[in-house]
Amino acid sequence: MAKKGKKYSAALEKIDRAKHYNIDEAIDLLKHISFESFDPSVEFAIRLNVNPRKAEQNLRGAVVLPHGTGKTKRVLVFATGDKAKEAEEAGADFVGEDDLVDKVMKGWTDFDTVVASPDMMAKVGKLGRVLGPKGLMPNPKTGTVTPDVKKAVEEIKAGKVEYRVDKVGNIHVTVGKLSFTKDQIVENIKAFYDLMIRLKPQTVKGIYVKNVAIATTMSPGIKLDSSSLK
Repeated sequence: MAKKGKKYSAALEKIDRAKHYNIDEAIDLLKHISFESFDPSVEFAIRLNVNPRKAEQNLRGAVVLPHGTGKTKRVLVFATGDKAKEAEEAGADFVGEDDLVDKVMKGWTDFDTVVASPDMMAKVGKLGRVLGPKGLMPNPKTGTVTPDVKKAVEEIKAGKVEYRVDKVGNIHVTVGKLSFTKDQIVENIKAFYDLMIRLKPQTVKGIYVKNVAIATTMSPGIKLDSSSLK
């Protein structure tokens, strides 16, 4: 495990665990302590004072970040006729209907995101046991069940990220690659943070944002001073 490795421990020693870094300092430090042999993703985590069991506090959706995520997602689209053609023209990797439903039913999941036109959901609904546990089930809240499959595919290819609060109030999203410029990472983080602030449920009492942090794929987390994200 990376957490027990010498490189992880060395990186951890360079972080002041009691400090909340401003965003510029944190990204500089993240680039300094990175020890991956590949170009890692930068992950942003925010802990909110929300109760996901309350419908209005169960934050879930998707957003296109200003500079994307640096990842090229493989998109599967369930559509027919003109919708299927639009999906193909928009750059979808796999497009089909019954044939792909059968393939997924047999366990094929060689894709990152699933989009479906509303008329296909009766068939796609049968795939809940395969797609659900992997978080791949299309959902209107994230814009992946939509009559405008063309727009959905284009946004996903442009770097759209889905977010969903977990049972203790955490949301994790990828906000770029470490090779991005500092400005690109900052702008992506601020765009996502601003969205979370705008989505604050009216029923939340007291402090809304409990904690924010960034890390790379394998690095320790670095706590952020949330005031530097405004």
